[in-house]
Amino acid sequence: MRELMYTGRWQAEWRESPDPVIDGPGQAVVAPVAATTCDVDTQILAGHGPIPAPFAIGHECVARVVEVADDVTAVQPGQLVVVPWAINCGTCEQCLAGHTSHCTSVPYMAMYGAPIGGEWGGLFSDLVKVPYADAMLVPLLDGLDPIAMASASDNWSLAWRLVAPHLKRMPGASVMVVARGSIGLYVCDIARALGASDVLFVSPIEEHRALAETFGARAVAETGPVDKGFDLAIEATGRVDQLAVAATSIKPEGFCESAGNHFRPGELPLFQMYLNSMSLRIARDNVRPNIPAALELAASGQVDPRAVVSDVFDWEELPERIVERHAKPVFVRDLQI
Repeated sequence: MRELMYTGRWQAEWRESPDPVIDGPGQAVVAPVAATTCDVDTQILAGHGPIPAPFAIGHECVARVVEVADDVTAVQPGQLVVVPWAINCGTCEQCLAGHTSHCTSVPYMAMYGAPIGGEWGGLFSDLVKVPYADAMLVPLLDGLDPIAMASASDNWSLAWRLVAPHLKRMPGASVMVVARGSIGLYVCDIARALGASDVLFVSPIEEHRALAETFGARAVAETGPVDKGFDLAIEATGRVDQLAVAATSIKPEGFCESAGNHFRPGELPLFQMYLNSMSLRIARDNVRPNIPAALELAASGQVDPRAVVSDVFDWEELPERIVERHAKPVFVRDLQI
């Protein structure tokens, strides 16, 4: 089989690797049929990631199950599934608490798409081994478009987590979104669908602002801190200065969520944040528990995740197209694989 390797700044190429085989209980082999770049993949391709090349890249996809071990019961060959980015067993104390990105059955930060917690490969591969199939794989709901849901492995389900629980706790809350990639756009769509009273989208990217407006958000290119303006602020830029804007734009006792990977250091206005009695969460997403609810929302027709997809390319074009800086490209193979 082939797996796509990040080989240097804005460089990627196929590498031949042995086909994964089932050699133990609980395992599955899947074939990605619709895979996309996470917002952090853009940072990696630009050379800003913490791990030097080369390594297998990609951690968002819908795949078709090819083979399962005899004891796997949750999925079966031929089924379309979402593959979560984090490797998790589903049975350790952390997994049972919903903290699947902190699974204690595997090395710390075990994941697809970056060799931080071991070599697990990437989801831009012809075939992928899933070690805990019953715990990890989530069947794609009937009627959902694999292209639209290619990001359910991470960004779509993360966006749901960033805003949906807060709006359940604070119906009609106002939301500020400071973003550069797909996460912020998904948040705008979800926030309006779930009843946010006001959504302000801040991005320097004109095309993203135009799309956010179709989701019902107000959109501006930039803003300074909005004094006591929002119930919830979400930062998804990877820039500490933009996190500071989000963190200082919320009402007293408000909440700020940061989904950015901050590879570069910076300063936050901690005293101002302290005086405002705010809460800040900077978190790797425990995505697996959130995928079912995120898929259900997508299936409800209240949102349009397909609108965020910027381009659809053939699987064979991956090495050339992924380095062209498309906003949210999806790479597809024959969905009958």
